[in-house]
Amino acid sequence: MRTISPGFFAALGAPIIAGRDFNALDGQSKEPVVIVSQTLAQRMFPNQDAVNRHVFWTDPVMKFIPGINTAPHRIIGVTADIDDEHVVPGPILTVYNPFEEGPMFGGRLFIHTSANPYSLVTPITRIIREMSVDQPVERAATLEDVRAEVLTPDRLNTVVFGVFAAVALGIALVGVAGVLAFSVSARTREFGIRLALGSQPRHLLTGVVAEGAVMAAAGIVAGAVSGYALARLAGSYFLDMQMPSAAPVVASAVVLLAAAVVASALPAARAARINVTEALRSE
Repeated sequence: MRTISPGFFAALGAPIIAGRDFNALDGQSKEPVVIVSQTLAQRMFPNQDAVNRHVFWTDPVMKFIPGINTAPHRIIGVTADIDDEHVVPGPILTVYNPFEEGPMFGGRLFIHTSANPYSLVTPITRIIREMSVDQPVERAATLEDVRAEVLTPDRLNTVVFGVFAAVALGIALVGVAGVLAFSVSARTREFGIRLALGSQPRHLLTGVVAEGAVMAAAGIVAGAVSGYALARLAGSYFLDMQMPSAAPVVASAVVLLAAAVVASALPAARAARINVTEALRSE
């Protein structure tokens, strides 16, 4: 439940899907009115128009809360869901009361401006002080700054895990390149004989790259199976454990496979440039 004044939705850029916004007459009317969120309207009146229907609080505890009117309220508008509690917005059930009806346990003033919002802090604070000397102004911030502050822990986690992922990818590249370099060095005589018998250098190049891709593919399959098993095991101990969707898993596999191909390019090019005479002399 929220208590708002006219213009609240316009200031936040939230559209009114059906009906209208509050006006100055709503708080003076004998008939109490409300605006509801889209999800609430769909759940209470599925496949119906919620405007001009009535809602009221059924919880008996609400009768004892000062400022809450438990009488039926007429719905005059339906607005888009405004979810300010979750990073990823979801369906929200909200009832908006007009400012004159209340209740008010604390207030926020939203201002929509095309100018620098922080340049308005001083004049707005002065206006508030002129209206009520004792009214505190605790904090002034843009919604973008508030959102950035909320997302700071998630962004920090993203950076940390990104660094570890980059290190892991680097280790994988060095491993694939090192194994293939050793393989090419050990097979120098074989490559020389194949070149002497008429094999094209590009065939050696594609063969070494394919060997690196197969090696990476085997590692990806083993890692995916092991990771899935460990995630299921961890899920039995941690209730909030969630399995990743197919998209990030496939994207990670593609990145690892592409990295393995890139790492295979240098040993493969070395194999394609082997001198036949020197290769046949090697032991």
